[in-house]
Amino acid sequence: MTETASRTAELVVITPAEIVPAYAPAAGMVAHTEADYSLSAAAQEAVKAGMPASTLRAYTKDWNAFAVWCASTGRVSLPATPQTVTEYVTHLTTAISARTGKPLGPASIDRALASIATWHGFADETPPQTKGARRVLAGYKAKLATTHSTQAKTRKAEPAVPDALRSMLAALDRGTLSGKRNAALLLLGYATAARISELVALNLDDVRETEDGLLINVYRSKVKTFTETAVPYGSNPATCPVRAVRALLVAMVAAERTTGPLFIRIDRHGKVAASMTRKGVAIGDVSGRMTPKAAADVVTKVAEGAGLEGSWTGHSLRRGFATAARRAGASLERIGRHGGWKDGSTALLGYLEEGDRWTDNPVAGL
Repeated sequence: MTETASRTAELVVITPAEIVPAYAPAAGMVAHTEADYSLSAAAQEAVKAGMPASTLRAYTKDWNAFAVWCASTGRVSLPATPQTVTEYVTHLTTAISARTGKPLGPASIDRALASIATWHGFADETPPQTKGARRVLAGYKAKLATTHSTQAKTRKAEPAVPDALRSMLAALDRGTLSGKRNAALLLLGYATAARISELVALNLDDVRETEDGLLINVYRSKVKTFTETAVPYGSNPATCPVRAVRALLVAMVAAERTTGPLFIRIDRHGKVAASMTRKGVAIGDVSGRMTPKAAADVVTKVAEGAGLEGSWTGHSLRRGFATAARRAGASLERIGRHGGWKDGSTALLGYLEEGDRWTDNPVAGL
């Protein structure tokens, strides 16, 4: 040993020490246990209940499809790895849908990714990283665009602006109970800018008539609150939502319906439909309330009957209100609060941009 090494060895002092786990809390701090980071089954179900029913149904369908694919390919769906999710998205870009005869569109695949992340949250698991899956999806979008595929374009419901509404109303037989119901559904859906699920959720006691019009108590599902939406008289009796709702209410009294849902099922004979049963057991809403799908089908069928082209859905009423209100000069704030949109809603901004396409076109006057 050299002289330097000898002196260095003499300076080394080993002090006894206690080995402390890296995760141990400092003195006075409370240590979390596994229980602090887990959710009970009841809490997980309560989280699901906070999601709109239509969204939950769509996510459930997407998740079940993912779980079946994982089982068929020997992969684990929960918790899923980033590689599994990337492989699944790759599969979706080529797998033929039984309903459409072609692969899913980008929006549907994007929703599938959202459902996977959401279901991991429900199960108290960390959602998988989706960087690779998102790159696959981006490439798929680019391919569809360069090949001019119709799937590259987002499908949008046609906006039920006043001219379209007038055509739809003219196609109805408003002397019948179903005609009165459908007219009220179209005009009240437009005037309140309600989502179709919010519209069919209305009860008779949610409607209050005043000298200025109607006050409609609508539960806005996105902002999770009731809003008392004012619906004034229309200048034209044929397209006045107040008169249309009043006509329906009178017909409902004649049909001995003074409580329960505002929009009810009506059979092919023009009578209030009886409760549906299967093997003696009641199914569906025993009060006869229309489902969101049934109400959306009314919009579609009435538009077809009026000879209108394009895609007409329950969302056409809400979109039509936003488009027409913007063209009439209403402010973003007033439109959003009337229709229950969240502040800064990108969906609403998209509708308004389309409404401004001609009225506020930057090319005009150049």
